[in-house]
Amino acid sequence: MNIIDQVKQTLIEEIEKSIKKAELAETVPAIKVEIPKDTQNGDYSTNIAMVLTKIAKRNPREIAQLIVENLDTEAAHVQKIDIAGPGFINFYLDSSYLHVVIDDVLNKDTQYGRVETPKNEKVLIEYVSANPTGDLHIGHARNAAVGDTLSNILDAAGYDVTREYYINDAGNQITNLAKSIEARYWQSLGKEMEMPEDGYHGKDIVGIGEDLAKTRPELQEMSDSERIEVFRKLGVDYEMRKLRQDLADFNIHFDNWFSETSLYDKGDIQAVLEKMNELGYTYEKDGATWLRTTDFKDDKDRVLIKQDGTYTYFLPDIAYHYDKIQRGNDKLINLFGADHHGYINRLKASLETFGVDSERLEIQIMQLVRLMQDGVEVKMSKRTGNAITLREIMDEVGIDAARYFLTMRSPDTHFDFDMELAKTQSQDNPVYYAQYAHARICSILRQAAEQGYEVKAGSDYSAITHEKAIELLKKVAEFVTVIEGAAEARAPHRITNYIQDLAAHFHKFYNAEKVLTDDAVKTQAHLALVDAVRITLRNALNLVGVSAPESM
Repeated sequence: MNIIDQVKQTLIEEIEKSIKKAELAETVPAIKVEIPKDTQNGDYSTNIAMVLTKIAKRNPREIAQLIVENLDTEAAHVQKIDIAGPGFINFYLDSSYLHVVIDDVLNKDTQYGRVETPKNEKVLIEYVSANPTGDLHIGHARNAAVGDTLSNILDAAGYDVTREYYINDAGNQITNLAKSIEARYWQSLGKEMEMPEDGYHGKDIVGIGEDLAKTRPELQEMSDSERIEVFRKLGVDYEMRKLRQDLADFNIHFDNWFSETSLYDKGDIQAVLEKMNELGYTYEKDGATWLRTTDFKDDKDRVLIKQDGTYTYFLPDIAYHYDKIQRGNDKLINLFGADHHGYINRLKASLETFGVDSERLEIQIMQLVRLMQDGVEVKMSKRTGNAITLREIMDEVGIDAARYFLTMRSPDTHFDFDMELAKTQSQDNPVYYAQYAHARICSILRQAAEQGYEVKAGSDYSAITHEKAIELLKKVAEFVTVIEGAAEARAPHRITNYIQDLAAHFHKFYNAEKVLTDDAVKTQAHLALVDAVRITLRNALNLVGVSAPESM
């Protein structure tokens, strides 16, 4: 609980004490204390006097007066009280209670905002998990930015977080990748070879084929099955190296890279299948093996093994999620693309067949992103004629702007990414606006150092009295609560919203008050305040994976 929540709770407790002291009620109803829409009406307001009318059998204004007379204003941090209208009580707090926030931020520095008490809950968050058959595109980019930011938020909120990428290195798409490379291999050697029907036609596949034709001529002597296995491994290795590099450059790092093939190699898929058979949730029909997911709210049963004896995608996915549970994770969070909406119920149902509460699995569907330039949707790269890649987006707008823009909308909403705005160096650009606030504070601190000032905790903060300074300090104090709320709601965009609010409050303060003045005490206090803002802003930007520049 941050200092603002503590003060609010103390005020409620003191109001309750005053009601009992005034003998207005033996059992006090719930006391609602809210922030008035108009700040002229105080910091907090309550309607408890009207609520007590029937219980106390008195006029609400009279009740309000008795509450005020019996309130311990010092304990409640109250400087002034007004009774308004039919009996609203408006409280104006003594802002000195906020001064401890400054020292708290300065002392904790990089740790400010982090929840100090661990949640003792293990969370595995799986995101991106793109097939290793081509470049990452804008949809993957949003998934990566949101997934990584959510992981950072959960970590700051006290959860034990594991970031995982599931490598789909088995199945038909990898067979098609291998056959595509094989076709390009033979073509590079001057032999005719048609591309497979569902083959991959990207330039990188052509490049792999040409390279292998030069460096691995001995592959011609292998049997078809042996050669395809080599192409499978080489193709996946090549694509994964490229994916890993793109993600690393996008400031995305995983704790685990989990291979689908490992589920086959370890016998996990067969073991899970046998377990479901033993539990009685599978049956044979039309030559296929089915799972009775309708027992657990799915709209229809699902095929596990097809008529030809091959596995559906669903079976290894079940084994993978069972493995996640077996590793001791309390919560599983998956970030899926918009085309996976129909997958939610069947995956949850599969866990229930093992007696695992499906509420332990959370699936966030990532809605589509449209890339916009000059008001027109951009679908294809001018350079390659293919879908625009993550690499091109990073090159075009920069890593900071890309990550910030892709995180600042709720992931379950469609989003237009304005590439022109992302490149603009103006206050209209959200990430520039936030980073400029940080750079401006750093500039102030450099000027202060030149004048002999040094920011230190424990200064005299009594000179911090301006309305904009108090509002700024309150915003700094909210940081921990914002992180906890964003973690609980799985809502990374709340952090970018907070960053915008904090930057706006700083700019308003800066325009209203001078930081460096002829008054040394006031200057020292204001320097401590803006340094606390700098630290908070930097820590918040770090959660989003965005840099906090010291000059711009």
